[in-house]
Amino acid sequence: MAERKPMSKRLRFEVFKRDRFACVYCGAHPPGVLLEVDHVHPVAEGGQDELDNLVTACQPCNAGKGARLLDTAPAPLAERAAEVAEREAQIVGYRAVLDAARARMDEDIDRVAAVFERAWGDQYTLTDTARTSVRRFIEELGVHAVVDAMETARANPSVRHKNLFRYFCGICWRRIRERGE
Repeated sequence: MAERKPMSKRLRFEVFKRDRFACVYCGAHPPGVLLEVDHVHPVAEGGQDELDNLVTACQPCNAGKGARLLDTAPAPLAERAAEVAEREAQIVGYRAVLDAARARMDEDIDRVAAVFERAWGDQYTLTDTARTSVRRFIEELGVHAVVDAMETARANPSVRHKNLFRYFCGICWRRIRERGE
């Protein structure tokens, strides 16, 4: 039989806090019961004082379980496992959506940059700071309006190459102000 080591008060409190101060087996909570920390995989069977192996149990449930392994997880514990799995799946899905949106935005910025670069040939590309401005304009106006603004700026014969991006920004800011009015 493995020797039981004293559990820190901090770890005990973390288990209670995670389990919302309720027994995972029956749902009982103070002041009606005294809560204890139970090892899902008992110490007698080699279980460790790891957060994933510890649950909040009321004294009667903990005493009833004793040092036995559970053949099946109790309903609240199984529900929590399902909830954690669902949260993880949602996080994966959310990240995929964000990654796809970021990739679309990068493609849209590249569309605007291509119009800009046609004015300069291969001599100049948009800086990171300029790309950040283009991103903001796309978020405010949409990619088609921003591409149109860049084409308008590029087509103006009185705008010199070195002022092209500044002129383009002026067009975008004017369109943003007009939308707000």
